[in-house]
Amino acid sequence: MNLSATDHDRRPTRPEPGRPARTRSAWGLLLVPLLSLAMLASACGGGDDDSGGDSGSGGDDSATPVPGGEIAYGLEAETSGGWCLPESQLAISGIQVARTIYDTLTAPNADGEIVPFLAESVEPNADSTEFTIKLREGVKFHDGSDLTAEVVKNNLDAYRGEYPARQPLLFRFVFEDVASVDVVDDLTVKVTTSVPWPAFPWALYGTGRIGMVAQAQLDDPDTCDTNLIGTGPFKLVEWVQNDSLVAEKNPDYWQTDQDGNQLPYLDRITYRPIIDETARVNALDSNDVQAIMTNDGTAIEQIKFGAEEGRLAAVQTDQLSEVSFVNFNVSKPPFDNPLARRAVASAIDVEQYIQTIGIGQFEAASGPFAKGVIGYLEDAGFPAYDPDAAAELAAQYEQETGQPLEFNLSGANSDGTVRALSFLQDQLKQAGIQAEVVPIEQAALISTALGGDWQAMLFRNYPGADPDTQYNWWYSGSPVNFGQMADPEVDALLDAGRESSDQDERVTIYEDLNRRFGSEVYQSWLNWSNWTIGTSADVKGVLGPLLPDGSEPSPGLAPGNPVSGMWLAQ
Repeated sequence: MNLSATDHDRRPTRPEPGRPARTRSAWGLLLVPLLSLAMLASACGGGDDDSGGDSGSGGDDSATPVPGGEIAYGLEAETSGGWCLPESQLAISGIQVARTIYDTLTAPNADGEIVPFLAESVEPNADSTEFTIKLREGVKFHDGSDLTAEVVKNNLDAYRGEYPARQPLLFRFVFEDVASVDVVDDLTVKVTTSVPWPAFPWALYGTGRIGMVAQAQLDDPDTCDTNLIGTGPFKLVEWVQNDSLVAEKNPDYWQTDQDGNQLPYLDRITYRPIIDETARVNALDSNDVQAIMTNDGTAIEQIKFGAEEGRLAAVQTDQLSEVSFVNFNVSKPPFDNPLARRAVASAIDVEQYIQTIGIGQFEAASGPFAKGVIGYLEDAGFPAYDPDAAAELAAQYEQETGQPLEFNLSGANSDGTVRALSFLQDQLKQAGIQAEVVPIEQAALISTALGGDWQAMLFRNYPGADPDTQYNWWYSGSPVNFGQMADPEVDALLDAGRESSDQDERVTIYEDLNRRFGSEVYQSWLNWSNWTIGTSADVKGVLGPLLPDGSEPSPGLAPGNPVSGMWLAQ
């Protein structure tokens, strides 16, 4: 089951900085709503090295999973747009539900590799321009229809905008380098790409968003967003928007655990959107729900306290996390000037931010790539906290432009985010930089970011995976390059990283990209925004069972957690 390209003679040479990159012709066609970005709805996020003692095999390695029972799971938000996956706009809460109902063709493991999941194998040709996807035999959708090559082709065509029944948004750009998808036989699909793309199997995962949808749902003109039909471990029972989504065990699920026992273990799972962080953790503490997701420092502290007393458990990791940051709109003043960007970055005491806003629960970020991701660097040359240097840079900016360094700082209007924005405003004021805090309704953040009428904004994004998965966020002209970077060196490095099959070369490429972000300061990094899964003490198996190839599942929680391996201790 080879999911990485084989070595070959024709390796793309690394582009020289400034070399013109490929033209992304389709990016000018429309402005798309956000699909992959999780806007910062709470003030902070992060994690530590504590994984809460959980493991891929079910939490307590000495315990045997017990089938049966049900849990309620508190989510941070409702997914009002539903789950017509090619067209959906899924943040972490939506991904959590999607992973319950649908399976992806590939999945990441604990070694940072992408391995077959719903697919039995994904084999590249010599130069990684053709990928042969072999499907597992006997897999059925919840409506009893078979998983076939034709259905998978239709799904992939739907994601890339080549299936008439569906109109995808972001994914047409993610899959722009796919030239064709062809059926080879009943269980085999061939994908041809227009450029060498060794990391293409990561695109088939899509941070948990590229689930395979049944043909009936795919073709549904009216209720594709609510009539959920996947191959996943649970089947939809009902969804009452802003109240609950109930799913019951799929008795015909294709996956078993390492001992051959049928998955999933639970009989039923009920998701409840509980937007307020305090209410969500209190619901867990009072056993109204038995699992929650959170990246709020106070909530994490309360969960850890409950774990020390034996009532609760926490699964946490600083591996493969998202990053929280201030994003600069570099297409307009003041942040079209690097002096302004460096001044703001130098004025922020990130350690104090973490202690004050994150209750000391998180770790300062050093760049866009978290621990466990190739390209991660402990020091990428990003400006250190230096208020005196910040004041000097702000004065230099004013001298050169004739304008004081002042701007609007936007973010969600939640209590936690407003506290974070106010903290940053105070830090900047100490360096003589004026920032006006502009809270924006959560639902309007996406359109604001896309419209470009903003100067700086608090974000959370770039969940840990192969760096190629961030391609669209940074490439010149991409609709979701919100900061509107247009850096030929960044483009050249992104192209080189996409096309290289030499892993050592790719490490060097993405380390250089990390350093480029450090020197140009397109974003001001704050902290690793890890998610924590808090549970009742009797809930086990949060990270899921072993993957079909026998490897441990990824510990990263940015896309939520698998539920097929969760079980209740008696």
